[in-house]
Amino acid sequence: MNRPAMPKPGVTLYFVRHGETDWNAARRYQGRRDIPLNATGRAQARRNGRALAEVLGGTAASLDHVASPLVRARETMEIMRAELMLDPKGYRTDDRLAEIDYGHWEGRLWTELPHTDPEDFAARRADTWGWRPVGGESYRMLSERVGLWLAGIERDTVVASHGGVSKALRGLVLQLASAEIPHLEVPQDKVLVVTAGSIRWL
Repeated sequence: MNRPAMPKPGVTLYFVRHGETDWNAARRYQGRRDIPLNATGRAQARRNGRALAEVLGGTAASLDHVASPLVRARETMEIMRAELMLDPKGYRTDDRLAEIDYGHWEGRLWTELPHTDPEDFAARRADTWGWRPVGGESYRMLSERVGLWLAGIERDTVVASHGGVSKALRGLVLQLASAEIPHLEVPQDKVLVVTAGSIRWL
């Protein structure tokens, strides 16, 4: 079980996974690789920006806006901010929101790994939470840095980040079993609304 962490009382996070990339569509591990959005991903970001606009209205500018430093998350944030009628560049980045580092698996197709790296593929299936790729991170390590970020949030925040970060965040807030967290769904066309102990989708 991961350690307790959640937003401070009264604070709401509006978390968006970046839109689709060509590597997502191909089921190729991205991790820290800087892959841009494709046309579908840009449409998903616009959709999420409109969903935020319906909920936040004229209050959007008063929220903090923070993104992963990777280009697919920054592009998603800038598209959403345009939909919110805000300066697309008026946000900050935080390295702790970067995607899980897949190390030696980055750039590789999920479907090829049982054949090209059977030992690590089997090790990951046996312990998805604790397994760490060469030069990369485990989900346990990811959860620790996301927890540190979460503990410092002081006000309502719009976030553009990644699937792994979304899983870790939900695991922390909902106190999920560690074995369950890596297998959570990570849609790219929804906004995750996070408060202390509660999660819902827009």
